[in-house]
Amino acid sequence: MNQALWVAKTGLDAQQTRMTVVSNNLANVNTNGFKRGRVVFEDLVYQNQRQVGGQSSQNTVLPSGLNVGTGVRVVATEQLHTQGSILQTENSLDIAVIGRGYFQVLLPDASIGYTRDGAFQQDAQGQIVTASGYPLQPPVTLPPQTQSITIGVDGTVTATLQGQSAPIQIGTIQTVDFVNPVGLQPRGENLYLETAASGTAQPGTPGLDGLGALL
Repeated sequence: MNQALWVAKTGLDAQQTRMTVVSNNLANVNTNGFKRGRVVFEDLVYQNQRQVGGQSSQNTVLPSGLNVGTGVRVVATEQLHTQGSILQTENSLDIAVIGRGYFQVLLPDASIGYTRDGAFQQDAQGQIVTASGYPLQPPVTLPPQTQSITIGVDGTVTATLQGQSAPIQIGTIQTVDFVNPVGLQPRGENLYLETAASGTAQPGTPGLDGLGALL
């Protein structure tokens, strides 16, 4: 194959991957907590046909060399963990993180997943869960006869029960942060998994020690 055609082929392959990532970004424009992806390119190995700085004569050196590139490839796709827009829903279980931080949820395999999707619901036992039914961690359960709940900026959850005038605290929502959020592994369902690149989850109280407050 002609070398120029091969180089052009690597460019087409790389741009096809970029288009796929952009299409995924557009498809998820209304997905809660979605972080758009970005493609990272790098040039391939060069064919060094004339070494820069080589001797052109006994007393002179080459000011430039002759290096022919062999194309480009996609070396990474990274999620941009920037602050998303906030939508007022009037649903007392819809929570947004203003700043850094991720909610923790318990997955079916007993591992922990992390998400920015704060559109929570309650299951038949009153436990706060994601839209896929994964329980929030640490667990928070709404008592029977709950009339209304309030979630503070620091994650404190209080509920007003039927027949009672004073609210009671029923739990606390804890968030976590990572040294390198870009290193989290996306797994679908608006969830991320911890990896060696992300570092270990660092739990804390929302609004303190650099963690974003809850809204």
